[in-house]
Amino acid sequence: MPEFRHLQPEHILVVAGEARRASRGTVKPLAFAKGKRRDAFGRKKPLIKLHGVRMLYCITLRPLFFRASTPRTRVATLLHELFHISRKFDGTLDRARRHSRLGPKFDARFNPLEKRLWQTLPDLLREPFEHDGEVKVLQWLERPTAWLPGERSSGRRLYTQAHLFQGVMRMKGRRSKSKVARSTPPT
Repeated sequence: MPEFRHLQPEHILVVAGEARRASRGTVKPLAFAKGKRRDAFGRKKPLIKLHGVRMLYCITLRPLFFRASTPRTRVATLLHELFHISRKFDGTLDRARRHSRLGPKFDARFNPLEKRLWQTLPDLLREPFEHDGEVKVLQWLERPTAWLPGERSSGRRLYTQAHLFQGVMRMKGRRSKSKVARSTPPT
């Protein structure tokens, strides 16, 4: 989709994480403006590198994504988190695409985009989101902080694939209404 051409998937980490109220997913920026690790206030972000590649964003899928979602809701969750990513793709979120800024207008901007994607998404890409059973997902052994404490702190500054493991999650398959309608034989 043209609205997502700026994305570079090799710099986006996707993990499974803990429950957070009714959230199905979240996106965490891993850099400050222009990809910098330090901001004007002296705060510093930890560096996350997987197989030598720096990650700029971390999308965390929460239990409701796996347990209480239809395939369409799962796709919409991922698309929703990607929608927040800055068009500069510099490790920050797009200020113009934040819930706090748009309020109820967020849905008015996002929903037509999600609908258009869902209508054109090939079955081959939909099918994994219908899965019912166990899936292997990356999870943190030690979750990185949003930014590092003071310079003399013993906090970890670098996270790599050694700080992740493949865990098993149970994904409950639920068909979306449009798929049920297509798969129901005519009477």
